[in-house]
Amino acid sequence: MNFSSQLLAWFDLHGRKDLPWQQSPSPYHVWLSEIMLQQTQVSTVIPYYQRFIQCYPNLTSLANASIDDVLAQWTGLGYYARARNLHKAANVIVEQHNGEMPNDLNELIALPGIGRSTAGAIMALAHHQPFAILDGNVKRVLARYNRVSGWPGKKQVENQLWKIAEKLLPTERIAHYIQAQMDLGATVCTRSKPKCEFCPLQADCQAFQHDIPQNYPDPKPKKIIPLRKTNWLVMQLSDGKILLEQRPNSGIWGGLWSFPELDSLEKVAEYCSHNFQTNITDITATPSFKHIFSHFKLDISPHIITVHQSSNNISENNSASWYKISDALQLGLPAPVKTFLQSLVKLRE
Repeated sequence: MNFSSQLLAWFDLHGRKDLPWQQSPSPYHVWLSEIMLQQTQVSTVIPYYQRFIQCYPNLTSLANASIDDVLAQWTGLGYYARARNLHKAANVIVEQHNGEMPNDLNELIALPGIGRSTAGAIMALAHHQPFAILDGNVKRVLARYNRVSGWPGKKQVENQLWKIAEKLLPTERIAHYIQAQMDLGATVCTRSKPKCEFCPLQADCQAFQHDIPQNYPDPKPKKIIPLRKTNWLVMQLSDGKILLEQRPNSGIWGGLWSFPELDSLEKVAEYCSHNFQTNITDITATPSFKHIFSHFKLDISPHIITVHQSSNNISENNSASWYKISDALQLGLPAPVKTFLQSLVKLRE
């Protein structure tokens, strides 16, 4: 039996067939699941996917939604550029493709947030066309099976894996084959402690035959993760409303609602007065905590600042608003902001 035959035989017995996006594998459902699964585990994605589909059951409903509502549904899933690109792509599809996802690889890749692997997954899983994918699980399976050295993030290594992936494509059952590759990497050929004794490819796996499978592929070169510090200004009025401002679309937490931030509290009174027309009556520091991003750590020091308004207007250059906490929790919020607001609710109870 060759690679694909062995893999498909294993899939028939052990593959995952009950994931929610497998029940109606339309191009929209495959696309949404593939975007959500980028750098995110299946167990984390499932409840988000189910809620998202309830709100936006089809591509047109997603395109018609506001980006704020889409980001609110994404809150806690992380990597928010995925949600912004999802919304942008939905609008492009409605405007340029009559609301139907393209069934051409290059047209898919031209859409915001869709790369070669995601496009290949849509073509294979939804359209049953013979296209390869190369997500993290598949890279690991192919690197071990073929004993490919190097970090897959290097273009030369990635190109080598693409050639292998395309060469191994079967002529039949392409959707099951692609799903089998992902399932094997997720459940058997795992990053650490791979279960080689259960692998259908063991007899021909070069990493298993010659080396320790954990040696493949090479890990991403480690970098020192820098630490940044910031102060959250958690401004609250006497009626309990708190101030949130919408972050720019670019950068971390792009488009989400968060607390105003300052590197230093030296001129906090002047900052609050100038930007938000508020006068400070009290400041209470709360315990700081760290939030870890992929490329840096953020040390956050929240300060609960009781203020009164000297004017009802917020400066025009500031996209900020006052919210009841119950209303704020319905916005698109970074996970640590949402957690902090929930802690404020408990303190007030």
